[in-house]
Amino acid sequence: MSDSRRNFWTLVLCCTAQFMVVLDVSIVNVALPSIRGDLHFSGTNLQWVVSAYTLAFAGFLLLGGRAADILGRRRIFISGLLLFVVASLAGGLASGQEMLIAARGAQGLGGAIVAPATLSILTATFAKGPERNKALGAWGAMGGAGGAAGALLGGLLTETLGWRWILFINIPIGLVAAFSALRLVRESRPEAGRRKHFDFLGALTVTSGLVVLVYGIVRTDVNGWGSSTTLGTLALGLALLGVFLTIEGRFASAPLMPLTTFRSRAVSGANVVIFLLGCAAFAMWYFASLYMQEVLDFTPIATGLAFLPMTLMIIIGSTFAGRLVARLGAGPILTLGMSLVAAGLLLFARVAVEGTYGGDVLLPSLLASLGIGLTFVPVTIAAVSGTGEADAGLASGLVNTSRQIGGSVGLAALATLATERTASLAKHASLHEALTRGFHRAFLVGAGFALLGAIAGFAMLARVGAPTPGGRPAEAT
Repeated sequence: MSDSRRNFWTLVLCCTAQFMVVLDVSIVNVALPSIRGDLHFSGTNLQWVVSAYTLAFAGFLLLGGRAADILGRRRIFISGLLLFVVASLAGGLASGQEMLIAARGAQGLGGAIVAPATLSILTATFAKGPERNKALGAWGAMGGAGGAAGALLGGLLTETLGWRWILFINIPIGLVAAFSALRLVRESRPEAGRRKHFDFLGALTVTSGLVVLVYGIVRTDVNGWGSSTTLGTLALGLALLGVFLTIEGRFASAPLMPLTTFRSRAVSGANVVIFLLGCAAFAMWYFASLYMQEVLDFTPIATGLAFLPMTLMIIIGSTFAGRLVARLGAGPILTLGMSLVAAGLLLFARVAVEGTYGGDVLLPSLLASLGIGLTFVPVTIAAVSGTGEADAGLASGLVNTSRQIGGSVGLAALATLATERTASLAKHASLHEALTRGFHRAFLVGAGFALLGAIAGFAMLARVGAPTPGGRPAEAT
């Protein structure tokens, strides 16, 4: 096989794997009501089907990238795919809540291995310049494609074959990709003499801390916010995160998250904003899906189709964001994007019990989705502009990690608040009205997160990427 042909199929393989990993974040949303009915999840515990994946993904993402560089990119890529396949099989066969949540966590770990490995393989395969840029552009497009296909495919599979097939579908894709990698992908190893250090303890403490923190938030519907159990659990989670920061700052010889990186105002600001975007955006998709199916009585397929305009607006926003950043700088566009997300969620907070898709869902979803699209590009530019070229990969990895962590923590908090509101009204109102009022509270608090993100973007990133008198974007200070 010629080198050009091998490179083409390597690109197809990496894009397919990235598509599968991203798909498994969005494909679950439409199936949530079916999963709840089949396995008898409570309103607050249901969010663990999403959070177990995102927490494991975020906690081990940076470690997965380092493992690929040290142990060999092809070896780690195949290992991650096989773990993803086994976890998908276990999730599809799950007979109870605990088994499904554990399988989703294992899927997240597999995704944390696969995603950075695909990026490392492409970087090693394609020469720096236009060839590599095209390959990375195709790889990045899989994020939007995976999000769009996830909603529609999730609805189609849930309605025709059952929710378990949203997990089973990964098995043939993952196996074909793993066996293809043996033939197509050249093994690449680190440079001779490079020190082999894993910060496994750092990855373990940050993931454990986040899981304990989210668990403490979720259990407040049973224990209450002021109970000793809740306060003790939250304190333990924060203590574990403190241990993680200590490890990164003092003991790790090759830290996953070098704290010196955050001395850059651009890097710090970008991670604050993307964390708050995760808090707002993950919850928006989650509660919009529940509202359409449980209040408006949409079928899973109809819900998947209803998400398509949102995906198109994200693509449109991302397309124009790059051009606008070149003219105005990253800070102003990022602030505009987060403001649009806040406006969309404020409109979502007014959805009606007897509402309609056109009257209650379409406009707020388009506004929020346009804002998400306008935010992704500037926040990445801001993060990367605050580091040297050698640390650009680390900066972009930190942004992805902050987004996933924000999504997990924000979803846990908003799901708890919504469930508490619904439970307090259930005795005096209809089920649909109680659910809708609970969603109102979640959307309103989510709008607050987005507004804080807009303020942080304006305060910390207003000058990042701003054009200089010569017409070129300025470097971050």
